[in-house]
Amino acid sequence: MGVIDIYNTASSLCLIKSNNSLHQALVSQRPTCSFQRNGNHRRVVAMTSTVPVEHVNEGQQNVTGDSFIRFHLRKLSPYQSILPFEVVVCAIALISSCENVKAFEMILSAQLGRKPEDIVKLDANENPYGPPPEANQSVLEALGNLKFPYIYPDPESRRLREALAIDSGLESDHILVGCGADELIDLIMRCTLDPGDKIVDCPPTFTMYEFDAAVNGALVTKVLRKPDFSLNVDLIVDAVRKEKPKCIFLTSPNNPDGSIINDEDLLKILELPILVVLDEAYIEFSGLESRMKWVKKHDNLIVLRTFSKRAGLAGLRVGYGAFPLSIIEYLWRAKQPYNVSVAAEVAACAALQNPTYLEDVKNALVEERERLFKFLQEVPFLTPFPSHSNFILCEVKSGMDAKKLKVGKCIKRGCPSSRGSSQVVSCINCGIPLCDLRDDLASMGVMVRHYNKKELKGFIRVSVGKPEQTDILMQCLKRLS
Repeated sequence: MGVIDIYNTASSLCLIKSNNSLHQALVSQRPTCSFQRNGNHRRVVAMTSTVPVEHVNEGQQNVTGDSFIRFHLRKLSPYQSILPFEVVVCAIALISSCENVKAFEMILSAQLGRKPEDIVKLDANENPYGPPPEANQSVLEALGNLKFPYIYPDPESRRLREALAIDSGLESDHILVGCGADELIDLIMRCTLDPGDKIVDCPPTFTMYEFDAAVNGALVTKVLRKPDFSLNVDLIVDAVRKEKPKCIFLTSPNNPDGSIINDEDLLKILELPILVVLDEAYIEFSGLESRMKWVKKHDNLIVLRTFSKRAGLAGLRVGYGAFPLSIIEYLWRAKQPYNVSVAAEVAACAALQNPTYLEDVKNALVEERERLFKFLQEVPFLTPFPSHSNFILCEVKSGMDAKKLKVGKCIKRGCPSSRGSSQVVSCINCGIPLCDLRDDLASMGVMVRHYNKKELKGFIRVSVGKPEQTDILMQCLKRLS
């Protein structure tokens, strides 16, 4: 670190690197400068960092749009989002090599014999029952009777936070609301991580943690889960001691496998010098109590929740979190002031006013999860994993993976062409097409999730739907069996 003391100068300073001065001294290191005032003394503290510097030849002024973008973001891959119904229609039509955008819906209807809303969408863990009826009605009434639509919403979401305090038994001072839990994940990182800081991620898990870390210039230390998808706590302890990360992001139940973190493991991790962010997006389906109240005892614990799963409000984007008072103070300073819309707050409050509906929907999905699991066990090329959530992870067996069913091999038991050549596009014995399992189901109107990550290559995830959606899925899988 270099320190430059400046006396009797202006209160600001700009250091410019060139090929003849500071740039040569620091080679490829970018100085991070801060100005400090101490009485009559002023100084600039310049610390080298590991952010690479782009070399610009003096005299050249070729400026392109991407030159204004932060260096680490230029190679960032976009987050792979799940498509909504309207776009799913287009995606399925693309499978048929259709180039006419206007004909997408017509082709889908003709190809599948069903309307777009009849697509069995089991790829994004959405709640198929939606919110309580009064939530929809409350939104319509609130927007229809809105006297001041030009006025911003409550920046502190007071009504919703008070309702959440009653729902959770935790004082509203500990609760912060966001535009989905995803916004809170990013906010936590922006408030805690400097560029180059590390987080611990335990894949396979929710990929938003790794994505947001990249956006914020943080590094990711990965501690893989055990074969049964449980946490490897011993390796986490070692990683924290060796790598000195600032945060660890954990999900319970975990997405995509539905495993849970027991109290013993969580308490052991909380003893470490690290901020623990526990994502409980699916906690309702586990039958376990939320750890939101734990934040009053553990200054290094944050618990995140969402209305997307429990209340079917994924489209309105409402998430919330429980924070220690020593942390939430700074998040209040940094968060966007009007991040939760009037419609989102009204709908969330209305949903909380009907706990009976929320409980009935949860019970229906848990019951259907058990039924779906038994059905998936009967599919010869799938191995489902037990889940405490509203989805089931399945391994695709017989030497196949979820993206490509090993081109040239038939998935039908006993078929002699299972050792066919790579040029075979369909089974010559039984006629089953040797295609992408996910896309083949899509052509039948059923959407499931597959993964390109190496930890989950050969897996698909199936969301729990309504009984009639399970029936359609099983009919399609039987056609491929």
